[in-house]
Formats: sequence, C-alpha cells, structure tokens
Amino acid sequence: MNLSVELAGVTLKNPVMTASGTFGSGEEYSEFVELGRLGAVVTKGVANVPWPGNPTPRIAETCGGMLNAIGLQNPGIDVFVKRDIPFLKQFDTKIVVNVCGKTTEDYVEVVERLSEEPVDLLEINISCPNVKEGGIAFGQSAEAAEAITRAVKERAKQPVIMKLSPNVTDIAEMARAVEAGGADAVSLINTLTGMKIDIHRRIFALANKTGGLSGPAIKPVAVRMVYQVAQAVGIPVIGMGGIRCAEDALEFILAGATAVSVGTANFHNPYVTTQIADGIREYMERYGVEDIRELIGSVK
Repeated sequence: MNLSVELAGVTLKNPVMTASGTFGSGEEYSEFVELGRLGAVVTKGVANVPWPGNPTPRIAETCGGMLNAIGLQNPGIDVFVKRDIPFLKQFDTKIVVNVCGKTTEDYVEVVERLSEEPVDLLEINISCPNVKEGGIAFGQSAEAAEAITRAVKERAKQPVIMKLSPNVTDIAEMARAVEAGGADAVSLINTLTGMKIDIHRRIFALANKTGGLSGPAIKPVAVRMVYQVAQAVGIPVIGMGGIRCAEDALEFILAGATAVSVGTANFHNPYVTTQIADGIREYMERYGVEDIRELIGSVK
C-alpha cells in the first residue's frame, strides 16, 4: 500500500503535514509525536529579522474554533538557522520553512539565506501586510501575488509553495496568479478574518480587534476553496482548514489536495497528526485502495 505523495519533485512518505504557526518548529511536540512518521513538518513563519508580534491578548476561543492575532512573532532567520534546522534534521521527515515578510525584499532575503540550508520546500505566507502598499496583504491582489511569487522564484533554490489567503473575492484567480508567477504548489486556506467582543467588559477580545479564525468552523469553506483551486491550476494543492481527523483529511484529498496540513487540532490533541496518518491508511485498507493517488481529486 502506497501512501507517498509528491510535491514539486519532493516525495513525502504520507500526505500529512503540520500547519505553520501551530507546531512551532517541532521541538515542543516531539515528546508527543514521532516526527519521522509525518510527511513533513512546516515551521512557524520566519522573517529576516525578529518580530515581536502583536500586543496581548491575542488568542480567543470561539464556537467551533479560535481567533488568533499573534502577529507572526518569531526569532528571525539567524536563530532559526542555528537552532531549528539542526533539530529537525534529526528526523526522517521533510522540512518546509514558512517565510513571512513586510516587503518583497524581506521575503527575498530569507529565501536567499535558506538557499544553502538543508530544507526541502519553502512555503511563502502572502497573508502578510505589504507595508509599501498601505497594509493590504500580498495575497489580496492577484497582481501583487504574481509579482511576489516571481521575485521569490528568481532567488529560491527549493521548490516554492504559495500559501493563499481566503479573504479574497475569487480564490481561483489568486491561485492562477501565483501559478503564472512560477509557484510549484499552493497551500490553502489561511485563516479567515474574524472578530469577537467581550459583552461584559464591552471591549474587543483581541487587542488587535480582528484575528484569524481557524478550526472546524472553517472546514466547509476550506474544502470548497481547495476544490475550486484544484480545478483551476495544474500544480499540486495542499489543503488545510479545520482538519481534526482522518475523515476531514480525506475530504480535502478527494476534493483535489495532494497533501494536507493539520493546525488548530494540535492544540487540543498533540497526537492528532499521526492519528490522521494512521486513519488514512485504515481507510485505504477498508476500501481496497492500493495507492493514495487514486483518491486525489477523485470527486469531480
């Protein structure tokens, strides 16, 4: 039975990955999860310099999910290269580095720094606010998304995954834009913008006022968008958004995802990623599926 999948020439032993920002760089979860059993570990976002993140409070629970406004807090590329890559290299899994920035130059600087490092794939977070364009996210303009993709691809030595924001009118248009810019794969969805108000104190639950909604509440939206994008582009799609069990992961795969990323579920069940990998295998055994590629995009 074959669970391996291929992303832009990189073979993953199974389609289960972690979602950036929910798994750190793997170290804190390694006492619960055999990292070598995962298809890939996707790191927390890494910038060219340390980012302090947003003021607190920056997490709020919601019905069926959570809001976060962490602000991509991270120690910067220097610490990441020295500390996190050597840790992950101990394990038989692929390393996907999530890259964030506030200008095109920021992204390119990180990508160049990673060009000689032993990482397998780059995931470019274009939900970051573009400070040169008044704060609109790179991923909310097709023209900007194509341009940042092209700039990153010119300098990247590893295959490039563009992580798409769902906070757009037409997700397929955004996917086609990054494909035109040279993306090797796309991942989606990032969080949906939301808000929560504390009615007793009459204040916003998050200091940032708005935050990113994740968790089971967004899964139907994510499955729909993954299906749309899989129909629109010819590059691999990585699906995410509210996955908490093998059944959820299989929905994304049937909709057209080559691989899946598990995020918010890690917070309440640190074993969930390997449980999902086991569950996909059990499903394949139950239905006599010899190769997982038979399932990818099989629902038309």
